[in-house]
Amino acid sequence: MSRTPRTRLTTARHAEWLLAQTDQLAGLVEGVDGVDLGRPVPTCPDWNLRQLVEHIGRGHRAGLDLIRDGVTGPVSADPGSIPVPGDDELPGWLRDGARDLVDTVASAGPERPVWNYLGVDLHAGFWVRRMAHDTAVHRFDASLVVGRPLSRGAGAGAEPVADPAAGLGADPAAERDVDLAADGVSEWLMVVTSPGAAALKPDVGVAIRGTGQTLHLHATDGAGLGDSGGWIIRRDPGGASWRHGHGRADVEVHGRAFDLLLALLGRIGLTDDRLGISGDRSLIEHWVRHVVF
Repeated sequence: MSRTPRTRLTTARHAEWLLAQTDQLAGLVEGVDGVDLGRPVPTCPDWNLRQLVEHIGRGHRAGLDLIRDGVTGPVSADPGSIPVPGDDELPGWLRDGARDLVDTVASAGPERPVWNYLGVDLHAGFWVRRMAHDTAVHRFDASLVVGRPLSRGAGAGAEPVADPAAGLGADPAAERDVDLAADGVSEWLMVVTSPGAAALKPDVGVAIRGTGQTLHLHATDGAGLGDSGGWIIRRDPGGASWRHGHGRADVEVHGRAFDLLLALLGRIGLTDDRLGISGDRSLIEHWVRHVVF
């Protein structure tokens, strides 16, 4: 796993991101013209829109339950058992869960020891960061299903942007809060190289091994990020590791931070013109194809 699993961003910053992304997701499913929550999610083919919303709302609550209960060791818990309200109450339920998680972490303190399924960054603040980025990506998924304009920011009078289905570059997460989008890449690499991920998905743990191959991701919108806008992934026989930085690698992928995250998660294809790839393209193709959760 990475030798630098913690983030330079504060939990308060992650909390703002979580609340904003949750508010936008809730807004996508509460439109005045109604939304068919049974519509399939093309970027999450096993789910419909309601199941996506349930996943996020339950994720918020699963984390806050562990914090409230002071859990510091492995437990067997089924987020699927968390009750979910009817369709009309889903938006409020989403927002309440995110707010409760943020408030619970603020009350407990982000450095309070709390267990998580990955086995890294065992602190309460982990749950705000994890759910902030998970919510952001699934907000993107939902926007494609609904085909409704998003806004830059979550407040009243926010400026509308184009339908993301017509152009991913219009997505506000790709244009604003570049440090948070870059942190999403770092957080995802922490997830997939963690001991818990290898235990949950043994096939992924095997697939990301190699014989010293290197991949370089470079955020082109991160001039102020320094090394935090670059990632070097190394695949060795014992597993994959990563670090922040820039340098030569067997394959290099360039793009805006949020687009890099979407590509790693299979939300946009590697042939998308928002990405630039040089070197051994098969390495990043293999990574994206096999590192799936």
